[in-house]
This record gives sequence, structure tokens and C-alpha cells, in this order.
Amino acid sequence: MKILITGASGFVGSFLVERALELGHEPWAAMRKTSSKKYLQDPRTNFIELDLGSEERLRQQLAEHVAQHGAFDHVIHAAGATKASNEEAFRKTNTEGTLRLARLLMETGALKGYDASAGLPLTERGRFVFVSSLSIMGNIHDNDVDAQGNYVELCETDAPVPNTAYGRSKLEAEHRLAAMDNLNYIVLRPTGVYGPRERDYFLMADSIKKHVDFAVGYKTQIITFIYVRDLVEACFAAMTRGDRGKAYLLSDGCDYDSRAFSDLLQKEMGTRCVLHIKAPIWFLRLVCGFNTWMTGFTGKLQTLNMDKFHILKQRNWRCDITPARRDLGYDPQWPLDRGVKEAVAWYKQAGWL
Repeated sequence: MKILITGASGFVGSFLVERALELGHEPWAAMRKTSSKKYLQDPRTNFIELDLGSEERLRQQLAEHVAQHGAFDHVIHAAGATKASNEEAFRKTNTEGTLRLARLLMETGALKGYDASAGLPLTERGRFVFVSSLSIMGNIHDNDVDAQGNYVELCETDAPVPNTAYGRSKLEAEHRLAAMDNLNYIVLRPTGVYGPRERDYFLMADSIKKHVDFAVGYKTQIITFIYVRDLVEACFAAMTRGDRGKAYLLSDGCDYDSRAFSDLLQKEMGTRCVLHIKAPIWFLRLVCGFNTWMTGFTGKLQTLNMDKFHILKQRNWRCDITPARRDLGYDPQWPLDRGVKEAVAWYKQAGWL
């Protein structure tokens, strides 16, 4: 199959391209002219420049591709901004860019089954797989526990109440995709994605290498993770399985306490004598608030900002992946210990550690 993969030069996107090649597909790596091809060295990879910020330019690029190479069988839209200077910047990329791409794929016939002569039923047309985020749910169950005292899981029937600009931009994109009656699309909402090539979770490994583990908040926190390879498998399954228009929550199927990730990193790295520091929430807010102000002042994006504050502050990231298992055949193979082991090995090989 011919598959368009956006955000191909990034963390998740580069793994999607690799897996497409392993499965015998024809991946088209969409990227900006200035994007790095560091992780896209396989000569079988096809490249296409797409400007998701320009209506006129994107229409022209897709139309030219159709004329020369034909339509894509499916699209995995993994491009997006996880950091931005303000809410409008998030919307420009995560909302407007997503909607512009979906709409123009149909209007130009760049997605299979949308040209005027095809006449295919909606369910047989090319699928638009949108990689959203569990962050769109917000902290709606932070104070909800069951009879056993466990946090209540986030689930597909919950109404999302995002508490970050990032989450709001992703949720708006989901709502506006739903308004496209003739689009065959599906939504994936992964929890925190980690693995080789990813920078934010690597910062914890770098900190532990320096013998410091920093955590925030004294109330019990339950965290969930998904290894990048499991997310990739879910993306490919979603091209042909799952209900049109449905959003699926994704994790590795396990829950972890706030020390699990750092303890596994410490074990795999062989680091001794780590100082575990737990700071109050107000301190994190102070740091993130200052960094957000600095971003507005200098224009340089900071990892710790007010959006990140709400994410780190959240105590409950448990989520129900039963629908994904049932509808997509999703079967996560990378629990945290296995994923951290491979990630740390890659960090060392790549010279990050």
C-alpha cells in the first residue's frame, strides 16, 4: 500500500516509515524542506514536501503528486506541535494544519476513493489516521477512586476536558474532523510515548546520569506509558480496522507509580547513589511560569512551561484500552521494563549517554 506519513522526520514518524518498509508498503515521508533526514536513510523511502500551513501551496503539492504518482491508499497524520509559544501557535499547527490536510486530500483526490470517478462507499475509501493525545482528556478523574482505592480509568465514554493548550488544539482538530461527513477517519489517543530518538523522556535519563531524580507532588501519581513501537503497530492496524470516527485510548496496558520509570532507567544505566528529590506543586508552577515568561521574552521554547505544568501536575493517567484491543486487535508488546532497556541501549549507542 502507498501510505502518506506526516511528521516523518520526527520521533514517531521516523518509526512509522521504518515499519512501513518492513511490512512491504510504499511510504511517502512528508516533511518540510528544512527537516532533517537523519533517521530516514533507507533508499526505498519516498519523500514529499508538504506545507500544511499554506492552503495554496499544499493544494498545489498534493495535486502535483496525484498527477505524477496517483493517490495514497491511506494517511497517518503524526505531525504536530508538542511545544509552542502560545495557544494560537498550537491551533495553527495541530488544528488548522490537520483540517487543511484532510480537506485538501479529499478535494485533490490525493486520498484513494475521493476522486469524482471512484464512487467507492465511504468505508472503502482511504483512511485518515489522526494521532491525537490522551492529554485531550484532562485531569477529569484525578479525584475519583473505586471501591479498592484505585484511580478510576479514563475511558472512551468520558467527555474530554483538556487543561492544556496542546490538548485543546488536538481536541478541536478531532471535533472538526468529525464534522467532515465524507471523511473516512479514525483517532488514536496515546498516553506518553517514549523510546529511541525522543528527547523529553530522555531528559530524565540524563538527570539520573547526573545522580538526580526530580519528581513533583506528594499525592499518589499513577502514570501510563506507550513504547513507540506499540504506537506504530496501532497506527497500521487503524488503517484497516476500527470504527470510522472513533477515538481509541492507547497505553501499554499497565499502570506505574511515579518512581517506576526512573528506577528502571537507573537500573539499565547502572547509576549508583541517585538523589531522589520530590518538590511541591507550587515550586513546579513557579519554574514553569517563569519559563513561559522567558519564552514570550526570548522566543525560545522551554521544555518546562505552563502546559507541561498541568501535565506533570496530573495525578491519574490510567486509561482503558479495551476498545483498542477489541476493535484494532491492539496487543502491546513493550511493557516499561522492555522498552526502557531498548531505549537506554539506543541512547548509549547514539552517544546521548
